[in-house]
Amino acid sequence: MLEARQDNGAPDPNDPTQKLLKFLADPYSQQVTNASVGIAFAYSIGFMVLITIFFSLIRPHHSLVYAPKLKYADKKHAPPPVGKGIFAWVGPLFKTNEDTIVEKVGLDAAIFLRFTRMLRNMFLILSLIGCGILIPVHVLKVNQGIVPKGGRTFISSMTPLQVQGSPMWAHVVVAYLFTITVLFFLWMNWRAVVRLRRNYFESKAYQNSLHSRTVWMIDIPRESRSDEGILKIVDSVESTASLPHPAIARNVKELPELIDEHTETVQLLESILAKYLKNPDRLPPNRPTMRPSKKDHRADRSGKVDAIDYLTGRIKDLEVEIKDVRESIDKRNPMSYGFATYDRIEEAHTVAYAARTKGPKGVSIRLTPKPNDFIWQNLHLPKKTRARKRFVMNLWVALLTLIWIAPNAFIAIFLVNLSHLGALWPAFQTSFNGNFKFWSAVQAILGPALLSLVYILLPIFFRRMSTRAGDLTKTSRERHVTHKLYAFFVFNNLIVFSIFSAVWSFVAAVIDNTNKNGKDVWSAMKDADLPNSIMTTLCTVSVFWLTWILQRNIGAAADLGQLLQLFWTWFARTFMSPTPRQHIEWTAPQPFDYSVYYNYYLFTITVALTNATLQPLVLPVTCLYIGIEIWLKKYLLLYVFITKTESGGQFWNLLSNRILFGSFLSQCIEALVIKGAGGSYTMLFCLVPLPFVVLAFKWYTMRFFEDQCKYYIKASIKDPENMVTAGKTKRSDRLGIKFGHPALYKPLITPMVHAKAKHLLGQIYRGRLDGTDDVFGSTDIAMDRMSEDRPGKASDGAASNMFEVVSEAELDFAYFKNRADFGDEHGGSGELYGRPMDLISERSGTPKSFMTGSDDERSNAGTPPPMPLRQQRPDELVNHPAFRRPSGSQFYKNQNDSGRSLLGSAQQPSGYAPLSRTQTGTPQHEIPEHELYGMDRWRTGGTGYAAYHGQAEDDTGYESYRTEGQPGYGPGRGYNPAQGYDGYR
Repeated sequence: MLEARQDNGAPDPNDPTQKLLKFLADPYSQQVTNASVGIAFAYSIGFMVLITIFFSLIRPHHSLVYAPKLKYADKKHAPPPVGKGIFAWVGPLFKTNEDTIVEKVGLDAAIFLRFTRMLRNMFLILSLIGCGILIPVHVLKVNQGIVPKGGRTFISSMTPLQVQGSPMWAHVVVAYLFTITVLFFLWMNWRAVVRLRRNYFESKAYQNSLHSRTVWMIDIPRESRSDEGILKIVDSVESTASLPHPAIARNVKELPELIDEHTETVQLLESILAKYLKNPDRLPPNRPTMRPSKKDHRADRSGKVDAIDYLTGRIKDLEVEIKDVRESIDKRNPMSYGFATYDRIEEAHTVAYAARTKGPKGVSIRLTPKPNDFIWQNLHLPKKTRARKRFVMNLWVALLTLIWIAPNAFIAIFLVNLSHLGALWPAFQTSFNGNFKFWSAVQAILGPALLSLVYILLPIFFRRMSTRAGDLTKTSRERHVTHKLYAFFVFNNLIVFSIFSAVWSFVAAVIDNTNKNGKDVWSAMKDADLPNSIMTTLCTVSVFWLTWILQRNIGAAADLGQLLQLFWTWFARTFMSPTPRQHIEWTAPQPFDYSVYYNYYLFTITVALTNATLQPLVLPVTCLYIGIEIWLKKYLLLYVFITKTESGGQFWNLLSNRILFGSFLSQCIEALVIKGAGGSYTMLFCLVPLPFVVLAFKWYTMRFFEDQCKYYIKASIKDPENMVTAGKTKRSDRLGIKFGHPALYKPLITPMVHAKAKHLLGQIYRGRLDGTDDVFGSTDIAMDRMSEDRPGKASDGAASNMFEVVSEAELDFAYFKNRADFGDEHGGSGELYGRPMDLISERSGTPKSFMTGSDDERSNAGTPPPMPLRQQRPDELVNHPAFRRPSGSQFYKNQNDSGRSLLGSAQQPSGYAPLSRTQTGTPQHEIPEHELYGMDRWRTGGTGYAAYHGQAEDDTGYESYRTEGQPGYGPGRGYNPAQGYDGYR
């Protein structure tokens, strides 16, 4: 620095440091900016049109990619049929209304589309206000004394750069109109969302679901970790007409990890076999090898082993270990969470509302989401552990945010204006001057493209961090991901990205004044005029955001064209060795990432609101982008994507809060613009009420809308008629199943092998499995594997039992959609295919069983029908393997605990008694009633006897057995009126 100074003490203008300070003071070139806007507009609109035409041309010939739900969904959820014409897909989008969206796709999708329509209508009005008032003021009310010598460009004439003084009153008026418009549309849509939520509560699917009448509790103290303890907790919150059915969670310990390891091992074996058997006629000379897993403590990890033999043996060991853990699960200690299921939905919601702030003994009581919504591995975490994990996660997020400042500043300084890079790199400056149009196009594309790339990586990171931080449900995790993404981008891309250049412009001007004019720092700061410097830089930065929003149209069209999915599938099929499981998953409907798309919209509208007064053209561009998105996303939600975890529209409150925050941020920017343009303090004082108006609206929504969206009913139900009949619940209202950890019943997957290599399985497989000890599929039923070549006969050979052979024609999701290892991941817990996991049947009052396949009406044409079931006579059923009792068990004292006799106590066909007594010659009428088990006992895993031979219904539910031996109850026969509920409470 000292050597770079001239003899008179002035800084050398050729010094790189001085160049850096110089272009920081004027960070944007207006000539390049004007060219960039035109190029970005043509580039985005052109590519969007081309992609849409490409989609319209190939869609009729690739319905599996562009309309998979037409093939796989049941009749209730199947979207409207679409023709084969090029633009035949447009018509159904106009004809499908919101109620149909709710029925076909779900409330989450309906809320998403309503949100986009609200934004389109909102920005249409904001465009009329902003362009109709601000642009005439900016163009006509110009202070000629500050117009640059080169004149004004089209882009700069749209900004308030040359407007000063009293014309800024127009900005005060616009600030009020913008705030009123935003709040009006939020109010209108809050009312609509409340209506949708109330209809959702009244829907048949919700009324007949198990989770709708269940509350769940976490942080239960040790002394209350029992079914009786749960009853005491909920009773202390709110007394209801009937007693709930409690269920304390049991410690599954290492079982989830074992199942995950089993799944990973099976998939690894499938991948190795797919590569090894890629060409069955020419196998590689050497068998694949690998190092044993670090989790396998019994393996010798000194060298490599045969991969196929090791993995098949490891799978067998894991299966045996999983089976042993499952069989001993009842002996484990209770956990700190549990569930209470009520006979009526109103009772569950009343209790949840009464405990909405804080439950007794520090217990948190909430309405239960759907079973597939839980993140089960986090439910047992203590409150302090979750708080510590959240703190650590927030530190990581803050660290990432700070680290991103440096590359973000690089983008703001150099990629937004490549002339800055040329100031420090003379060779690049020569190329820049010689290829001005080319580098203008690079400038318009490169910066926004890099920011868009970050969108792909950050959600993955935040989702994993939220899971490790202790989020309890997937819905809450997705909301937290949306929140973190929004906060990250607003901080880095608005506060840091936009303000960084403004602050450095001010700093550069101060340094320049002190060096050239010899002024002190304070005088130089006053001459630099910080508000005006920030406003000037923000006006120029707003042009970058204008080009960025224009390019969002390309992303919308790319989603419609499924370009990334098509490219990856083609690449994998051509240059890789995909497994049969991967082939099947590629044909399945993919889940819609709500958190990512919501963040797109929230960040985009925040950018638009904050830049609306700086560059009013942002408003119509945003309206155009969202208007196009509505129709493209509507098609994708109807025909392509599924909602993996339906939350019932619980994103809305988060969306409303972020829009309010964006409105508040725009008011702050408006105040800065008015001050920078020489506005009076009276103008600033007039803006003071606006943030308080936003806060008042937030209080209004909390007071009148939020509870209506969350709770079906808030008042306590104490109807005398219900109190009288509380002890005699209807059979249709009595629930026979409770929430349980999926690791207890989750089926284990089987390695899949392509049928072209079936003849080689006997050669390559040298494992130690046999047909008598096969537990693949986790059926827990003592049945032998059936031979594929000889239906009805047991298969022979260990290899045929070890692998699931899939033919080329069966590499279609339609053949596997009703299987848990495929349908739950690609079918929204099975609801899309007519098998919701917690739907209560109207006949029995218990969740539907789908063991026998699906009804004929559940699938559309083109879906392979389920295997027909042969009608069997009662005398055949009693000898069915499902009713066999094992010869003995080394793990249990009682036969009912055996994992292979879950159906051993099932209800026999009409007219038959249990095998153990009829086979000894005992007449059926002489067998005690309590030995005549019903199907309800099998369904519930031991939750009571079914009504039989005139047994009273009030003796058949949970109350008849739940407190055997407890005070106040008879010995396993039901409630004792002499002592009552108080006898054990």
